[in-house]
Parts: sequence; C-alpha cells; structure tokens
Amino acid sequence: MIALIIGILVSLAVTMIGTPLLIRLVHKLHYGQYIRQDGPQSHQVKRGTPTLGGVVINFAVLLGWGASALYRYLIAGDVPSWSAVLVLFAMLSMGFLGFIDDFAKVRKKQNEGLTVEGKFIGQFILGTIYAVLALVVPTKSGFPSAQAGMSFIETPFLSFEFAGRIVSIVLFVIWVNFLMTAWTNAVNLTDGLDGLAAGSSMISFAGYAMIAFWESYHIKGGSHQGFSYAVSDPLDLTIIAVCAAVACCGFLWYNSNPATIFMGDTGSLALGGLFAALSIATHTEFLAVILGGLYVIEAMSDVIQVGYFKMTHRRVFKMAPIHHHFELCGWTETKVVVRFWMVELMFVLCGLMVFYADWVARSGLLG
Repeated sequence: MIALIIGILVSLAVTMIGTPLLIRLVHKLHYGQYIRQDGPQSHQVKRGTPTLGGVVINFAVLLGWGASALYRYLIAGDVPSWSAVLVLFAMLSMGFLGFIDDFAKVRKKQNEGLTVEGKFIGQFILGTIYAVLALVVPTKSGFPSAQAGMSFIETPFLSFEFAGRIVSIVLFVIWVNFLMTAWTNAVNLTDGLDGLAAGSSMISFAGYAMIAFWESYHIKGGSHQGFSYAVSDPLDLTIIAVCAAVACCGFLWYNSNPATIFMGDTGSLALGGLFAALSIATHTEFLAVILGGLYVIEAMSDVIQVGYFKMTHRRVFKMAPIHHHFELCGWTETKVVVRFWMVELMFVLCGLMVFYADWVARSGLLG
C-alpha cells in the first residue's frame, strides 16, 4: 500500500510541477498548437496554445512507477517485473511516435505531422516488438505477460495455440497491432476538446487500477477463496494504472477549459498504447470495449461519418468525431466535456460490474 501511495504522490508532483515548467519552455520555443481549418470556427482562438503536454504525462507515469519500484526493492528486494516494463514500453514508445508527429507539426507550422502511412508503420513496428516480447520473455511470477488468444475476462475464448507456436505468435502479433492501432487512434480522436481526453483517461485508468488490484488479491496460487487469475504481476499493473490516472488528473488542472496546454499526440498515443497494453496484460481485451466505451463511440462516429459520406456524399453528423457534432448543436464546450466524462464514468462502472459478476459466477457464489 505504501508503494502505491508513493507512486500516486510522485506522479501528481511531476504533473503539477512539471506542466507549468513545460508551458514556459514551449512558449519560449514558440511551439504552439496549429488548429485544423475544417474544425469548428470557435476553436481558432486556441491557435498557439502550447502543446507537447503529453511529455509530462509520460514522465509522471514512468517516475511514479519508478519511485514505487525503488521503494519495494529497498524494502523487500523486489525487482521490477517484465510485465510492467513491457506495458511501460508500449506507453512510452507510442508516446515517442506521437512526439515525432507533434514536433513535425510545430516545425512545419501546420496541423499536419507524420503521414498516415508513416504513423501506421511506426505503430506496426512498435506493436510487433511489444507483442513478441510479451509472449516470449519469462516473468518472475511464472505466468506469461500475455496470452496468445482473445479474452473477454481471463480465459481466452479463442486461443491461437491451435495453429502451433510460430503461427500463434504471428496471429497474436496481428491481434496486438489491431488493438494498439485501434486504441491509440480512438484516444487521439477523443483529444479534441479541452480536458476531454485527460478527464476520460483519468476515469478509464482508475477502472483498470481497480481490476488489476482485484486480480492481485486473487492471483492463482494464493490463499484467497474464489476464482483466481493467471495474470503476471498485477500489483505492478495496478501501480501503473493508478499513476496514469493521477497523471491525467494533475494534467487536467492545466488542460481544463480554457486549456493552457494540450497533450498532443505525445499524450494521446501514449495513453492509447497504455490502455491497449493494460487490456492485454490483464487478459481483458474485450472487456476494454466497455471500459473504454467513450473512445469506441468517438472512433465509430468518425468511421461512420467517413464511410457514409463515401457511399452517399451525405453526412450522418454535423461534424465528426461526435463531440464536434454536439458543439455545432449548440452545446458549450464545457458541457460537452463534462457530459462525456459522465458517459465514460457510466461505461467504467458497467465494466467493473461485469468484471465482478464474472468473478462471482466463476467462484460458484450464485448458488
């Protein structure tokens, strides 16, 4: 518990102290955000707002977890787990890709950074590295960092092992790349209003912290009663998820409307990569669709808008992603953000209830 508190305090301190320092640096370097011309005209006043705020979020999670890991090593001799390292790799590598995209935008002085092909290639390479290492690197717990299959909760309903070891790895690489691409782009699309991505991410990672914490107390081989989970080092995953939630909370202090800094792709891609990696590490890839329900809605609204327009040359929404639709319907930006936070909170609560109901059913407590 002390390790968890240390992680929380360090992550919060890094964001609360580091964000204003970054704002001053970005102002000095004139690295301001360039707003898309086809977006709501009310957003043009945000042009020049400092960006790259995701740098602080990434460091806050890393240093928060690092301080916690150092405490556990000094007190009990616990070494950091490979599961935690790989999840952090997913976050930091996607964040670095987003940083390259953000840096290209401010250097070109326009809202176009990496090409779609360049970003996809980068995501594919990094996702493949994570997928392979998650399957082959041994962990101190004895449980793999990931399962070669698709899971709703814990047990794969579709295992790739039927195809043999090599083919199963290839199939898993494809699956992980789909998850990484889907969640990074979904969070990136959600990052369109002041505080929307930061607030909703704070809620979603708090949900994952609760799931990982429950798994840590019901780990296979423990002395608990009821269903157990063959998850590698869930306590480490709990600390990472909590640090991410706290980092988003601290960043929200400066990112709430009117934002004094944006997280940029550096933050949104990192948070999406972390969300995907946590779903894989906790064996809840399909439960994540509920836990990240707001991200799904945002992404699907964009897919529906583009697909329907290509087929009919007509629009379903006034503008996509869907948060812009409600803006153009007359909702204030703050109202859209707060209501979307409420929607995400409802999704997380539903996800947690489904997770607990699954545990109760598997534990045979329904009578």
